[in-house]
Amino acid sequence: MENKTVYLNGHYIPLNEAKVSVLDRGFLFGDGVYEVIPSYSGHLFHVQDHLQRLENSLTGIRLTNPHSREQWLTILTPLLDSQFDQYIYLQVTRGVATKRDHAFPENIAATVFAMCSNIVAFAGLNDGIKAISVDDSRWQFCNIKAITLLGNILHRQEAIENGCAEALLVKDGYVVEGAASNVFAVIDGILTTPAKSNSILPGITRDVILDLARKNNIPYKEDNISFTAIQAASEIWVTSSTREIIPVVELDSKLVGHGKPGPVWQTINHLFQTYKKSLL
Repeated sequence: MENKTVYLNGHYIPLNEAKVSVLDRGFLFGDGVYEVIPSYSGHLFHVQDHLQRLENSLTGIRLTNPHSREQWLTILTPLLDSQFDQYIYLQVTRGVATKRDHAFPENIAATVFAMCSNIVAFAGLNDGIKAISVDDSRWQFCNIKAITLLGNILHRQEAIENGCAEALLVKDGYVVEGAASNVFAVIDGILTTPAKSNSILPGITRDVILDLARKNNIPYKEDNISFTAIQAASEIWVTSSTREIIPVVELDSKLVGHGKPGPVWQTINHLFQTYKKSLL
């Protein structure tokens, strides 16, 4: 059974008792950020990197971090169960105001919520997934892990309704990321992913993959990926904290490479799984 105790504003309580005010800025405006941190056998994966990204997101919306890193670890650790692979969902909003007003309210405390859920192994890992390409209609600060995810949700739903698992987002002729993932492609033998910018979320799994490629002499680069180039890629992957590294074997109803997970994915995925185990 998953641990159904959650953290809300200084208290550990049953999930069904967790309540926030209808005047919370997160509820009214989506005025907040979130973070997702995997945990393997009770060990938070790259937790300092995740907390740094949380700090960057908070800075991006001009919200003071309500806790130090040590305090965050103290808050999150009791939610974990070492018997399972899990992930922490952590959300911080600007808090509860006295009235609905677009302007930032003064002197209110942030709302802090955290819960832990089991990671369910992705069923299609060894076979790969289908994806579609769509024009990116989201806002211009995609580097902030904001809770305002409606644009991402609509893109992901379009993929689902087309029998696909993910949508690759195209902006000004370039693939930037997935609706809920970073994107990699093997183009002319080089592992390529878009460079960090306001157009993509700086993924922790993304950074680990690049580090593994560097340490194992796998050719890689951070560069723009044109839509034309990705159509000719021999491999495409999407990556995230909870699904890790998923090969895309079909894009817009056309096979990617030979239509099955490729050799570079096989190598990187093996390195990633070995690296995870080395941290336990």
